[in-house]
Amino acid sequence: MPRLLIIDDETSIRRTLREILEYEKYQVDDAATGMDGIGMIQEQEYDVILCDIKMPQMDGLETLESIRQLTDAPVIMISGHGTIETAVEAIKKGAYDYISKPPDLNRLLITLRNALDKSHLMTETKALKKVVSKRFEMIGDSPAMQQIRQMISKVASTSARVLITGENGTGKELVARQLHELSQRSYSPFIEVNCAAIPSELIESQLFGHEKGSFTSAIRQRKGDFELAHGGTLFLDEIGDMSLSAQAKVLRALQENKITRVGGEKEIQVDVRIFAATNKNLKHEIEQGRFREDLYHRISVIVIQVPPLRERVSDIPQLVDHFVSLICQQQGKIIPVFTEEAIAELQQYKWTGNIRELHNATERLVILAGNTIDKEDIERFAKPLND
Repeated sequence: MPRLLIIDDETSIRRTLREILEYEKYQVDDAATGMDGIGMIQEQEYDVILCDIKMPQMDGLETLESIRQLTDAPVIMISGHGTIETAVEAIKKGAYDYISKPPDLNRLLITLRNALDKSHLMTETKALKKVVSKRFEMIGDSPAMQQIRQMISKVASTSARVLITGENGTGKELVARQLHELSQRSYSPFIEVNCAAIPSELIESQLFGHEKGSFTSAIRQRKGDFELAHGGTLFLDEIGDMSLSAQAKVLRALQENKITRVGGEKEIQVDVRIFAATNKNLKHEIEQGRFREDLYHRISVIVIQVPPLRERVSDIPQLVDHFVSLICQQQGKIIPVFTEEAIAELQQYKWTGNIRELHNATERLVILAGNTIDKEDIERFAKPLND
C-alpha cells in the first residue's frame, strides 16, 4: 500500500485529505509544520509527499528544499494563495507538481497516481543501477588491486586521458567503468567501442558517423560514437587493432575536439573524455609501424597496468564468491558451498584467460556440480585446458 505524507498547518485540510486518500486505499501520515514533516521523513520512507506553501515558521518552499536533501520522493505542492511565479519557483526547486486549494479531487488523484508511477520507476531504476554497478564491481584486496584503486581515485576526477593495458580477460573494462563512475561525467554517456570487433572499413563510420548516401549501405544519416558520447566518456577497447587511417582521424578529433562524419563536410564540436585499452605492447606496435606514436602520447597521459590473475591468486576466493552470487541470482539457483580444498585447487591453475576464464569455470560449476563443490568437482568441471 503506497504511503503518503501530508504537510499542512490547516487541521481541516489535513483531515479532509486524509479521509479522501484513505478511502482510495492509501496509507496516510500528516504533519502540521514543515519541521515536523522533515522529522517524519527522516524516520520513514514515503512514496509521495503533499506539502502546503503558506505555513508559519518554515514555509513550503523552504520545506521542499530540505525534503530534496533527504529523499527523491515526488513532492506535490498545494496552496490557496498561489501565483504562476510561486508555481514556477516550486517546480524549479524540485516539486513534482503544483495544485491550488481547494484541490479538485479528480486532478489531485490523477496527479497522485502519476507521481506514484514516477516514484516506482525511480525505485526500479535505482535497483537496476545497483545490479549494473555490482556487475562491474572490482573485486579483490591484493596489493595489485589496492594500487589500481588508489590510481583510479587520483585520476577519475581529472580530465586526463587514460590508457589501460593488460592481457585479455583481466578486467580492463572494469577499470574504465570505475574511472567513469567516479568522474564528473558519471551522469553522462559511457560509450564503448571494441575496435577489434569492427571491420576496418566500418570503424570510421562507427566512430564518426556518416551522412546519408556516403556509401552503398548508408541509407540514412547516423551519429557516430564520438557524438553519442558528447559530454561523457568514450572507451576505445583494443585500440591497438585500429587501422592507421582511423588512428589519424581519432588523433585529429583529440587535438581539435571536432569530428566530421563520413561523407560530410560540416565540422561537429565534441566534448569527450577518452579511455583506451589494449592487450598489445603499443611501443612495439609503433616500432613496427602499426600504431601512431603521436596518438600514443595523446591517449597515454596516465597508464594503468591491470595484472593477470596468476599475479593476484589471493583474490580468487573473493572473485568466486562474487561470481557465484551473481550467477545464482541470474539463474535462480541455490548458492553452493566451496570447500577449502576446492578453492585451493582453483588457486593452483594458471588461468591464461584470466578473470573471464575463472568466471566461465565458476558458471560451469554452479550448473553442473552439487550444492557442495569439492576438489574433485574442480578437476572435473573447471580445470583449464592448459593445466
